[in-house]
Amino acid sequence: MAVWKSAFAALVLGALCQPALAQDSGTGTSDKQASQVTLTADNVNVLQDDNLVIAEGNVKAEHEGRVMTADKLTYNRATGKVRAEGNVVIVDPDGTQRFADEMETNADLATGYASDFSMRMADGSTASANLVQRESETRSRLDRVVYTSCQICEGETTPTWSIRARKAVFDDDEGMYTYRDAVFEVAGIPVLYLPWFAHPDPDAERRSGFMVPMVGSSSKTGVIYQQPYYWAISPYQDLTISPRVNSKVNPLLELDYRKRFYSGQVNFNMSFTNERDFDSDGEKFGDKEWRGHLFGQGRFAINKQWQWGFGVEKATDDLYTKRYDIDGENEQRGLYTNQPRFLLSQVYTQGQANNWYADASVLTFDSLRFDDTREDNIADVLPIGFAERSFDLGGYGFARANASTAFLDRATGTDSQRASFGADWSVQKVLPGGFLAEPFAETRYDHYELDDYPSTGQGNSVDRAFATGGVKLSYPLYRPGKSVDLLVEPIVMGAIGTNSPNQDDIPVEDGLFYELDVSSLFEANAQVGYDLYEGDNKVAAGISTVARWKSGVQISALAGRRWRSRSDPNFDKASNLNGTSSDWIGAFGVDFGGPLKLKTKVRLDEDSMELSRIDTSIDLNFNRVRASAQYYQIDAAVSQSNARQEGILLNSEVKVTDNYFLIYGLRRDMEGKRDIRHEIGVGYTDDCSRFELIFQRSEQVDRTLGPSDSILFRFTLASLGNLGTDTFD
Repeated sequence: MAVWKSAFAALVLGALCQPALAQDSGTGTSDKQASQVTLTADNVNVLQDDNLVIAEGNVKAEHEGRVMTADKLTYNRATGKVRAEGNVVIVDPDGTQRFADEMETNADLATGYASDFSMRMADGSTASANLVQRESETRSRLDRVVYTSCQICEGETTPTWSIRARKAVFDDDEGMYTYRDAVFEVAGIPVLYLPWFAHPDPDAERRSGFMVPMVGSSSKTGVIYQQPYYWAISPYQDLTISPRVNSKVNPLLELDYRKRFYSGQVNFNMSFTNERDFDSDGEKFGDKEWRGHLFGQGRFAINKQWQWGFGVEKATDDLYTKRYDIDGENEQRGLYTNQPRFLLSQVYTQGQANNWYADASVLTFDSLRFDDTREDNIADVLPIGFAERSFDLGGYGFARANASTAFLDRATGTDSQRASFGADWSVQKVLPGGFLAEPFAETRYDHYELDDYPSTGQGNSVDRAFATGGVKLSYPLYRPGKSVDLLVEPIVMGAIGTNSPNQDDIPVEDGLFYELDVSSLFEANAQVGYDLYEGDNKVAAGISTVARWKSGVQISALAGRRWRSRSDPNFDKASNLNGTSSDWIGAFGVDFGGPLKLKTKVRLDEDSMELSRIDTSIDLNFNRVRASAQYYQIDAAVSQSNARQEGILLNSEVKVTDNYFLIYGLRRDMEGKRDIRHEIGVGYTDDCSRFELIFQRSEQVDRTLGPSDSILFRFTLASLGNLGTDTFD
């Protein structure tokens, strides 16, 4: 809608034409003015008695890339008014076109009018009005307004959607557009009447006002209507106030606050309500209480190298975010991310330069999971820190020195404090015959202080030191071809290390869920974290293959295995580091560019070669089909939960015609034989809109929340935003 206010500005061409008109008849030019205007016409007459300059017949005026054509152009030298009549067309440099039967304005553009006005913008949007009146330098009024962002092709008269209004006013000072008696139409059919409607000018500064409402339905809370109001408090802070009305439960108020400082910014999202607990059918139980949540984050620069920040996640009830469908539970709000159904609050500082890095954090956790008895066993990290300094040794490679610390505190269980100091070195060399060698070495010292240790119930101090040295050797074999290039690279890694430093006295905190795969197959220490370390002697061998076609298609594969000089009972079966040899592991990928991408990682039993684990993802974008799918299967023997796991995640969209499409989505726990999410729907899309009607079913059960059904209506309009929501189930 911002295009209305520039309609009269184009008529400045006429006011600037006076010198040229005074000099020539027929065709006149003037390069004496700072802003040159070129005017051509079949006839140009100067009426001295009436003080008028009239150009008639194929009138064309050009000024700084803007072109105006009309049948007649009249300039009153006494009043300064300019009038263009008959087939008035103005074309801007960006391609915007304005049409009118008649336009008039005074010399300073303060007042004027245009009749039978219409406009086609560069993005294809169109707008029209019977009459446009410029009442002052900052205020314009329009009668019988029609606006749409849909491109109307030749022969078409009805856009997918449009807004019609009896009156419209825009105010440049306030940067606001207001409408009276507005009707929203879809395919020419009125679907929504608004006696008053307003929105900010998209080109203006931020403005306070009502935003697009959200409407939905949930079996838990019933029919939902949420009306956000945006409050631009200042140029550097704002607040969105979003009251939500529910048909089954009490209203809820949601707030989003943002503020930018000289050195950083903060962002808070919170909600609260006064209500009882309720199940998936909206049946209430328990006492009425104040309930809510708070998610927030901030980040600030201390100087060019250092910054600090915080993240906060709190909820009054374990199921509050699920009951009210609150988003953002697993977003990253600092240096560390969280596991599902856990809330993480953190304060941190971080520094970095060309040759060093350091960070320190304090972390606290809250569990939202079913087993509340484990809450006291979750450790608060007070604090955790890491620092590293790198050294460029030139032809002798690179070296790093590092230090780390972690202080863990529990209400129930072992408290631990760890301090670690380490160093590592590596260099890459090309040997005769094309062999690529990478010698490496690393060492580390750890000191632990343990309180309330289970075996003694008293304090315990543990020290350990270890080192590993070895070499990674590969032999890249490259064969270029007319249609495909082939690279085959056998790789072997051998290392000698001190005896396993793992001890039963050291609690394992940071390596419980680790599993060896191709990403760490050739590492000196294949175990991540600090509490466990892969000592002793080890060998890893594998082969990598890459085929690249000239057309852009690429196929890659990597497979290998790892051996150890002796077994370490501190590694379990799931880690793939137990015993003296690992299972076979591999990765396979196919990339056809846009149409198809496939990635697969597998783990095969070392003895039977049976499939122990597979993780596959497919991205398809071919012709009328777009889909992404993930499939996983984990045998009980290698599962961290000691239970077999199998599932699939699918999102797809199939175009039936150029405009109509089908939607299908599935997230299924195949082992548990239940659909965590299952949806099917139909939709329509074109250049200016998107409509979706979706039926959704969830069989997920979490205490008092069980299976639920819903029907979602999603509605997106180009330039106006979204109507409807996809956040409610």
